[in-house]
Amino acid sequence: MTIRAGVLGATGLAGQQVLVALAHHPWFTVTAVAASERSAGRSLADALREPSGNSRWFADGEADGAARELPCLTAGELLEQPLDLVFSAVSRDVAQSWEPRFAERLPVVSTASAYRYEPDVPILVPGVNDAHAEALYDQRRRRGWRGFIAPIPNCTTTGLVISLKPLQDAFGVRTVMMTSMQAVSGAGRSGGVLALDVIDNVVPHIPGEEEKVERETRKILGAWGEPAPFPVSCTCTRVNVHDGHTEAVFVGTERACDARSAQAAMENFSLDGVRGLPSAPERLLSVSTDPFRPQPRRDRDAGQGMTVTVGRLRDEPVLNGVKYVVVSHNTKLGAGKGAVLLAEWLAREGMIERAP
Repeated sequence: MTIRAGVLGATGLAGQQVLVALAHHPWFTVTAVAASERSAGRSLADALREPSGNSRWFADGEADGAARELPCLTAGELLEQPLDLVFSAVSRDVAQSWEPRFAERLPVVSTASAYRYEPDVPILVPGVNDAHAEALYDQRRRRGWRGFIAPIPNCTTTGLVISLKPLQDAFGVRTVMMTSMQAVSGAGRSGGVLALDVIDNVVPHIPGEEEKVERETRKILGAWGEPAPFPVSCTCTRVNVHDGHTEAVFVGTERACDARSAQAAMENFSLDGVRGLPSAPERLLSVSTDPFRPQPRRDRDAGQGMTVTVGRLRDEPVLNGVKYVVVSHNTKLGAGKGAVLLAEWLAREGMIERAP
């Protein structure tokens, strides 16, 4: 029995990424889409075409043909549709207004940051902090909802926490320092970074990004309701790369840890939390011993964009731990496909079901 999914913000880049991840999905069928008022009443395919005929489809991949023929609804109209699940792929301000209205009766899996920092909203990464999903039951009770809001992390946070989880479990994490070199696709299509900003250049500031990563990492890797006790400090930059975020990570550990033992812990990182899910890769975390890897162009599509690749594992004498480089796909694992993986996990756990 398929689960009927709606996509809020279907014409935006994040919405397009969700639609690609849902194309021909064995569990979920997109039965309704919503976009801005200017797209209302037009088919999704028409709404994604400029008056000049130019396509406004920017995602890597294609949506299901049936989804492209769906009429674009307003958010209010989407709210009235017979759905089992809503993927929210809208800006923070729009999410702030509409996600609670959908969550009153439906599960909402969100790519937006609007509710990530609420005390009753877990930021979920399947296979990393599965126990935090129990908070969704409390969220429902406290807010009087039949549904819930379950956001995925910021795309930069995702690769970082997946790489840190086996180190935290095996050695304890005492401190984390990270510098990111982030792809331009993370800036979206409007505002953000212009082509002339990034050609022959590195942009040393992404507004709000460092605060998100520092806060989200501690929320995800801590006990529920209690952020991880270790400090996280990062610098986030934008570089001239299309897709794939690269991060240089320095970790101080509570117990003795060298590069060899860290590699063993990462290689033994269990996939049990996501094993068998349609969007899950064969490995959630992979370690390369090639000193010139990982590279975004060569490693971002590992596991069809769902595997985090770690390389250059070395001892870290200043922090008494290890240091390494991470590459993860910001628009697949870190966005649309990651949201679909979370929805799959929640469905398998019985938290998303087909309504009678």
